[in-house]
Amino acid sequence: MDPVITNYIGYAASFFIVLSFALKDIRKIRIINFIGCALFVIYGIFSNYLWPIIIPNGILCFIQVYHLIKKT
Repeated sequence: MDPVITNYIGYAASFFIVLSFALKDIRKIRIINFIGCALFVIYGIFSNYLWPIIIPNGILCFIQVYHLIKKT
């Protein structure tokens, strides 16, 4: 993938993670944080498999989905 697009995915991921800290509603926090983590997984894959980025963010994606499903 084009490195410029990969960088934009990384910037978007960072934006969503930071945005999740500015929210008060836990459901919105989990949704926005999930989007950021998923984008970081995509960014890690497109950046030649950066496992230190992929693994923790992948785990966090599952945790966010678990809590979103459990709450509803």
